[in-house]
Amino acid sequence: MRAVALCGAVPLALLMAGCGGGGGDAKPSEAAPAASQPAPASSSATPTDPDAAQKRAVLTAYASMWAEQMKAYKVADATGTDLKRYAALTALSKLRLDLAQMKKSGTRGTGTLGHEPEVTELNTGGKLPTAILQDCIDLSQWKAVRTSGEPVPLPSNQPRRYLATAKAEKWPDGWMITDYTPNEARTC
Repeated sequence: MRAVALCGAVPLALLMAGCGGGGGDAKPSEAAPAASQPAPASSSATPTDPDAAQKRAVLTAYASMWAEQMKAYKVADATGTDLKRYAALTALSKLRLDLAQMKKSGTRGTGTLGHEPEVTELNTGGKLPTAILQDCIDLSQWKAVRTSGEPVPLPSNQPRRYLATAKAEKWPDGWMITDYTPNEARTC
């Protein structure tokens, strides 16, 4: 079974890479990284951009999701985090699957992931406002370890920087990240 992870494409790939014990069929995740909190200021919004406030709000929700996700990855458990406040639908499901695989494998994440998020598309004219974000994920400060503390090496074919795309929707309580798709084939 291929694990699809929210923001752990890299973390899960790292964590799962050393978990097979030799002959198992554990495969790296197709989706997901964990990270340091992305800086909302990376938006392409300018002071004259009429959507600047909405873009900042989307980036803030994305950064908050990452902050909560990193808390969860550090202990392989979402208990005590506010993930459901910022992630929903497919994004939250992928994260939960990621965490279950980490727990089963006896791994966790440590360090930080770098981010360079940007709102590339914003639609506020419809009944449900939506946004698309693109992020350059940087793994140079991210480490995966077994619960014993033993490092799990990064797969040799894993790029250290790659692009990821996130989708967001504006719900009554604010912007929610509803999907996250890493694309390790697109480096940045």
